[in-house]
Amino acid sequence: MRVRLSKLAAVAALALCVEGAAQAQEYPYRDITTVVVWGAGGRTDTINRMIMAEMEKHLPVSIKVINQTGGVAGSNGMVYVANQPDDGYTLVGLSESNVTAAVLGGWDKRFDFWHPFIVGGSPDLISVPAGSPYDTLQELVEAAKAAPGTIPAAASVAGSIHHLNLLAIEHGAGVRFKFVPYKGSAAGQEAAMAGEVALVVTSLAEQAPLIEGGQLKPLAMLTPESVEIAGMKAPSAFDIYDGLDKHLPLKQAIGFAVRNSASDEVKAVLGAAFEKAMASDAVAEWARANHYDVGGQYGAEAQKIFATLESTFAYTLKELGAAVVDPESLGIPRP
Repeated sequence: MRVRLSKLAAVAALALCVEGAAQAQEYPYRDITTVVVWGAGGRTDTINRMIMAEMEKHLPVSIKVINQTGGVAGSNGMVYVANQPDDGYTLVGLSESNVTAAVLGGWDKRFDFWHPFIVGGSPDLISVPAGSPYDTLQELVEAAKAAPGTIPAAASVAGSIHHLNLLAIEHGAGVRFKFVPYKGSAAGQEAAMAGEVALVVTSLAEQAPLIEGGQLKPLAMLTPESVEIAGMKAPSAFDIYDGLDKHLPLKQAIGFAVRNSASDEVKAVLGAAFEKAMASDAVAEWARANHYDVGGQYGAEAQKIFATLESTFAYTLKELGAAVVDPESLGIPRP
């Protein structure tokens, strides 16, 4: 009996030692998973795969990137990560479009649930298939005015920045398109090239290869600046229609986040790896080649940016009649 008890005691002691050793290990001691809330091939997915590959160089573990799409404004992916332990081993790949999830009824949390890291962003524009009869934004708008709500337009999912930009151009130009939601930017662009929709609103970074390849034709930038690409000029929509500055421009903020309730150690380790990755020549060259503006903000600085985006997006949606939940009921302050 004593031998048996001694063996049991030894096993228990060994288990405690193993548990204690695991608890004493510094973060991260096993691989990390980043769950991108938008579809594969889109801007958020592409940026996350790029920055995670750079961050891996400064961490002792690997980072796996997967996609969890669906819901409202990326809510499926956010809910999934929110239901995981806040130990820093499950990150969420997100963008500015996710700040609308609460006012669109996707979930009931403010964006300060996250501790975000901003890699950067790219401006939105309106383009049409290469064979489209429309050569200018004015021609497209006039056609839409002649047949309100019938010309199909892709702009990612409801509540995304592309959808908000579509709503803004509708109000600014006094026109109404037929919004067709897709799970991500890549899907919407493919729909435009296939002739399923007459126009698409996504970012310059996403459209650039398709414009350069002659598959899409740019009509207008949804920013105050015009852009020259593939020998074509995409004029600023601000120069074409007055009053757009009431709704535009809406800026991108693409990156990833850990739950804000994660430990200071987790935030510090991720922050250090993020800083080193963002300072790399690889990220700078990637941004130049892909028409992105580099960000680099994280923690409190990034939370402040997202708080402004959340407020602006929420009340823009309310003003445009697209909000499902009143932002005031969620405690979101007016911009």
